[in-house]
Amino acid sequence: MKVSDLFLKCLEVNGVKYIFGVPGEENADIMMSLLDSPVEFITCVHEQTAAFMADMYGRLTNEPGICLATLGPGATNLLTGVANANMDHSPCIAVIGQADSNRLHKESHQNMDSVDMFKPVTKWSVTVRDPSAIPEVVSKAFKLAKRPKMGAVLIELPEDLARENVDMQPSKFNNELKRGVGDVSGLVDMINEAKNPVLLVGYGAVRSKCDAELKEFLDKTGIYAATTFMAKGVVDDRHPQSLRCVGLGMKDIALEAFDKADLVICAGYGMVEWHADRWNKNSDKKVVHIDFLPAEVDECYNPDLEIIGDIRAALQTLNKALTKASKKIQPEFALIRERIQTDLHRLDNDQGFPVKPQRVLADLRKVMGEKDIVVSDVGAHKMWVSRQYPTYHSKTCFIHNGFCSMGGAMPGAIVAKMLYPEKRVVAVCGDGGFLMSIQALATGVRYNVGFVTLVWEDHHYGLIRWKQQMGFDKSSHTELKGPDIVEVSKGFGAHSERISSVDELMPSLEAAFARKDKPTVLVVPIDYAENMKLTEHLKSIVTS
Repeated sequence: MKVSDLFLKCLEVNGVKYIFGVPGEENADIMMSLLDSPVEFITCVHEQTAAFMADMYGRLTNEPGICLATLGPGATNLLTGVANANMDHSPCIAVIGQADSNRLHKESHQNMDSVDMFKPVTKWSVTVRDPSAIPEVVSKAFKLAKRPKMGAVLIELPEDLARENVDMQPSKFNNELKRGVGDVSGLVDMINEAKNPVLLVGYGAVRSKCDAELKEFLDKTGIYAATTFMAKGVVDDRHPQSLRCVGLGMKDIALEAFDKADLVICAGYGMVEWHADRWNKNSDKKVVHIDFLPAEVDECYNPDLEIIGDIRAALQTLNKALTKASKKIQPEFALIRERIQTDLHRLDNDQGFPVKPQRVLADLRKVMGEKDIVVSDVGAHKMWVSRQYPTYHSKTCFIHNGFCSMGGAMPGAIVAKMLYPEKRVVAVCGDGGFLMSIQALATGVRYNVGFVTLVWEDHHYGLIRWKQQMGFDKSSHTELKGPDIVEVSKGFGAHSERISSVDELMPSLEAAFARKDKPTVLVVPIDYAENMKLTEHLKSIVTS
């Protein structure tokens, strides 16, 4: 069979259902082989969209999302989304074409060293040199992409190899990796001895599907828990011991619990999510690290105990080992939880227009089911989503907070709606992030994906403006003078409208969800004066 056929069959035996990408000359043989493959190719209009879609596929399924591009500019366009997947530990395999191998050693059309370019943002980056190695290369790619901590892999296939014939059959290697958990008695002793322990949950717990185990741990110990942005939902925000989400670039109410804590138990936490100097600045707390890999070395994150292994299995073992002495009564933390809840709901019914961020998210929560999906882009709205939007299950609120690239929300929402058509799926974007990923709207229209994009419009790069105002008391070059988003969205073939009063938001959302045949873009004029008001408000209510 042709090498391109063999390559696809190797993907098929590893369970691949979709490839997200852009066709090109140097991947033409793979494109032809796709005509006879059960794998569905999702044609994008920009490679970055394809990479973000593969990233979200990995987040939702824990299986590698596959994205495809050609060489040169196709590869460079793919790079940002692949880097985003890798730093956020989402399994992703990028496949790129390459020039004929007989011209890779010299200056030639569109030829560049893509493998070396991708090495810093992948777990493994390789060129296929021998067609007979393809089954091994593909299996290794799956193994490395899925092995904790998950991440991205690059496979480059020169076009002359892709068109060759090869006497090989696809094969699937065992990619499962299990690591047991040893003695947890040391952690039980630390919990029993601690006066004010607190649990910090990171994205690793989401990947390990720990919702039930974490609830059992909280119920048995009485310990209070906070999640990072990326771990929203793995601890139900309705749980009476939830301190909600932490990670703002300023001191929020939940940090008062960390100030009082003498023991911080970190489950699936990584410093890429929220640096330890924010909650252990003086390095004076006992710290426990529960993760598949040892802790990163850091002055403020130097664990007293590391439990290395599968996070879910570690929590199951720990829950069995807990004793009556492990039950904590923490009235001070209960008061902190009460203050958090009261503060977060202050403006749920605000009637102001432009609409306050708090009101937008309160209304959004009312129309979303418990397991419906919100995908947040990067920008000022990300801070509000993380703080204000209550989340009840893991993998129902996605916030890119490692590599932190703008432009991922709409591609991610398309994939979420494709995989879960029965769910309501919303991409929350600023107008800047929307314009950075507007090409994804064309993909959503092309495939009749009925997701909703909620654009917070303030005509600025809102988060940068907020940071500048905090640091310099003024802003510089953050104004956006873009096109009319409603008219542009309609031009792409989507339904779009701009709400003109706060009371229009919920009915407009309900009407948008009723449309199944195409995307809807709802533009909400947003009152980002609330950004600096929040900064000043927290200064006044949070103890230093």
